[in-house]
Amino acid sequence: MKLSMKPDKPVGIVGYGAYVPRYRLPATEISKLWRGGQDRGALPVKEKSLPGPDEDTITMSIEAAQNALLRAEIDPAQIRSVWAGSESHPYAVKPSSTIVAQALGIAPYTTAADFEFACKAGTEAMQAALGFAASGMASYALAIAMDTAQGRPGDALEYTAAAGGAAFVVGPAENAVAVLEGSCSYSTDTPDFFRRSYQKYPEHGNRFTGEPAYFHHIANSVNTLLGDLDLKPEDFAAVVFHQPNTKFPQKIAKMLGFSPEQIKTGLLAPRIGNTYAGASPLGFTAVLDEAKPGDRLLLASFGSGAGSDAFSFVVTDRIEAVKHKAPSTESYIERCVRVDYATYARWRNKIRHF
Repeated sequence: MKLSMKPDKPVGIVGYGAYVPRYRLPATEISKLWRGGQDRGALPVKEKSLPGPDEDTITMSIEAAQNALLRAEIDPAQIRSVWAGSESHPYAVKPSSTIVAQALGIAPYTTAADFEFACKAGTEAMQAALGFAASGMASYALAIAMDTAQGRPGDALEYTAAAGGAAFVVGPAENAVAVLEGSCSYSTDTPDFFRRSYQKYPEHGNRFTGEPAYFHHIANSVNTLLGDLDLKPEDFAAVVFHQPNTKFPQKIAKMLGFSPEQIKTGLLAPRIGNTYAGASPLGFTAVLDEAKPGDRLLLASFGSGAGSDAFSFVVTDRIEAVKHKAPSTESYIERCVRVDYATYARWRNKIRHF
């Protein structure tokens, strides 16, 4: 029995866009305050992206989606769903997706919803958007993967919890830059990471983080997808895994038989940290920026709680015509304004006024 999902109607990514804030917090700023000057060579990332004082998940989603629309080359009013995946929505009660839809000229004749599934909230939105377009209920749908992640002061997450993400317009295969071959999702109840209501920062289930969480779920989603599509690791030009740190994606790539060269382009964690729901989708936009017609690409997310979505896409000739119509992912990463820990703490409300 095949467990992967394949659309009856050919669909794919019609337009894609990235956004990474310009601000960076160097890891050394954190270590000199909380780690007593620990060996700088042991720091998990060089620096992480940081939203400015006037940025949140909604504002960043709008910019990424504008870039996706530039590449899609369609009237926004043709989009019939806006689904925003994040674990840092600005409102507890009020959707981010309706604001994005209104700002982009998609509203009012559209479905809109916010998705949550930790770091795979974005690929969950992609999965739903692709299915919605493949069903024929909509010609085009918009999926967003964006976060301004949280980390308790002094916690290991503070080094890597970053900001940024991506947006994807999905629609008919004849207009796509990358056509979906199939997808597989693998989900279980695994308490590796969580945040209860009214808690400001998430908690770790440390002993579950690698196994049976990250590695078990990604291995099963990817291996099942490849088996059902009769594909092998060497059939892919590039692969993007979720990147909570620099080591995990490299380890899972080796476990599954992928080479360092295949994950190189989409490995962004060492440079900007873990953008949570935006991490693997953002890495995928970097891969699309460099892709050539005929390339087969693999995207595999992970979300704590826990689950993984794996996708196989084949790049079309249209990629060459539209990839330069919006800023590249690399251009967002290269622009950089570094701030100190005090500025970061003030902007992220880590200093409480009584």
